[in-house]
Amino acid sequence: MTGTDVHTHLVPTVGAADAAAAGLSVDANGRLLVADHAAGPAVIYRPDALAAWLDTAGLDRALVSIPPPLYRQGLDEPSARSWARSVNDALFAQLAEHPRLDALGYLPFEHPEVAREELDRLAASEHPVGFTAAAGGRSVSLADPRLRPVWSRLVELDTPLLLHPGGSPDTRLDDAYLHNLIGNPHETAIAASQLLLGEVLSSYPGLRIALVHGGGTLPALLGRLQQGVRSRRPGVPEDIDLRAQARGLWSDCLTHDEGALRLAAGVFGTDHLLLGSDWPFPMGYDDPLAHARDAIPEHASRIAGTNADDYLGHRLSRGSA
Repeated sequence: MTGTDVHTHLVPTVGAADAAAAGLSVDANGRLLVADHAAGPAVIYRPDALAAWLDTAGLDRALVSIPPPLYRQGLDEPSARSWARSVNDALFAQLAEHPRLDALGYLPFEHPEVAREELDRLAASEHPVGFTAAAGGRSVSLADPRLRPVWSRLVELDTPLLLHPGGSPDTRLDDAYLHNLIGNPHETAIAASQLLLGEVLSSYPGLRIALVHGGGTLPALLGRLQQGVRSRRPGVPEDIDLRAQARGLWSDCLTHDEGALRLAAGVFGTDHLLLGSDWPFPMGYDDPLAHARDAIPEHASRIAGTNADDYLGHRLSRGSA
């Protein structure tokens, strides 16, 4: 059985000047520092370690994106443009000798025009099999009209997008690691709700957008959102079937709870579930395939293999071409 992990992270090696311009620093070992803390565990700088982990997890390939501390959502437009180019080029260079690892190009959704420029720049290369962007944090609303050229271009390119939560701006979550434990799934639900209630998915039916962490809190809130439609709440579109629209989204299986995964399967469909480990972070899975097998064993093989191929479309991994 083949298997693809769509949710892994690496930190590429960038120059000290590029890092400084993005508000980061580089230590003596070449690691990026965010407020004097390394941007992830030590192995997050080692693509060889990720490739070796794929073997232990029984998987064939991985989609790789930069971790949220590297999103740098507070940068101004010129700095965001420069940083996106630097970090994307560095990630592609880092993975050049690792055919089982495919980079997702980062798009800074805080600046929609810059996101479109970077999308076009990367699309002209042979590098990305897809793209990634922040769900929430300091991104503009995904229903913002300025993102329409991005959605159109993704459909034209027939290329998938992975949304990963950015840092929550809610300072109440600073205690007890709540910015991650609650903030991350909440930011994903906000972004997905913008796609649904902003009628982005219905306007661009060719979009292939995947959420992480089991779709965040969206599966638990979808019925409440639909009640907002039925009761004609202010600003909510009329006569839209949100469950049907949500069925067009994809999600990884990283829920840490079998019941939550089955709930996500009911919302997105088992054919739109993907493996996601969040490697190498401690909030992830050492064995993402085992979780799928335990929760929905009859669909685990498809989740591991066929679904990822469908999500990627014609842009298959270099390691499986």
